[in-house]
Amino acid sequence: MHRIGRALLIAFTYIGTIVGAGFATGQEILQFFTLYGSQATFTILLASALFIWLGTKTMLIAREIGAVSYEDMNIHLFGTAAGRMVSAAMLILLVAVSSVMMAGAGALFREHLGLPFESGLLVTAVLAFAVIAAGMKGIKAVNSLVVPVMLLFVAVVFVFTLHLPTSGQFLLAPGDAPAWRVWLSPLTYAAFNLVLAQAVLVPLGASAPDAATIKLGGLIGGACIAFMLLAGHIALSAQMPGIAQFDIPMGRIVSGLGLRVQALFLLAVYAEIFTTLIADVYGVTLQLRQRTGWKETVIAPVILLICSAVGQFGFKTLLSALYPLLGMISLIWLAKIAAKRRLPSG
Repeated sequence: MHRIGRALLIAFTYIGTIVGAGFATGQEILQFFTLYGSQATFTILLASALFIWLGTKTMLIAREIGAVSYEDMNIHLFGTAAGRMVSAAMLILLVAVSSVMMAGAGALFREHLGLPFESGLLVTAVLAFAVIAAGMKGIKAVNSLVVPVMLLFVAVVFVFTLHLPTSGQFLLAPGDAPAWRVWLSPLTYAAFNLVLAQAVLVPLGASAPDAATIKLGGLIGGACIAFMLLAGHIALSAQMPGIAQFDIPMGRIVSGLGLRVQALFLLAVYAEIFTTLIADVYGVTLQLRQRTGWKETVIAPVILLICSAVGQFGFKTLLSALYPLLGMISLIWLAKIAAKRRLPSG
């Protein structure tokens, strides 16, 4: 029972790190999967298999080499010189993605709560600092609370979709994209999520008590991600093609489900923004602590302040400029981690 409990903490932390604002709004699922029609079911299964396999492998390798931060992992994968270059690029990307999350929090406060954009940045930064200051225990505690909210929201939308006459449309929806693009999409999706997730997966794996707990946690986490992807895809497919015109397609789906479900949606979106933010900032904080020797309580506020400033450029602008580039860069990391042999003692 103790092992199952520890594995669930790993699974929830994994899910919370992978699932971000783009997932909650439905835009990621739409762009990477649903737009490709009936083939999306199979590409979702491929992406989910990669999450289970490579997410677990990342944590196992981190435990085997005693990694402190994702820089240790990158040096292990690429060698010292190249690994440090990759880590420097990752630091920039993690700060940029964290800025996207901050911008998303500000937009949510302004557009849905009627509060100033800056209030969303301030509240989120203060809460994030409190969690990061508590270390990995804080990260695990937050994810153990918010991931069930995410799963509940997805389950509610899925059950609603099953009652629609178009619920089976995901099996028949046409797709006219070339095959290479259809099958590259799940690789790109898994790659950019995993390369950023290692900011937490590495210290998470390094602190795990044993390999069996990591394997169970990776399996549960990957399976839950698979369910969320499939449920979101089925819900979006039932509303195609009209749903594709909306910036927040999932928001359009829940708009007719009553105030309670809409409130749950806003809570899920904010929770997913927050869990991704704390994961990325925590990873950057560990790397900078390793390089500078400064305390997390000094580094984290500086990073959060930078993210708040960059977040002023806006959620949509940052998202559209950053994610496609990040996905292509991440494919190199995906190939490296897939090909890397684990240590004989693992």
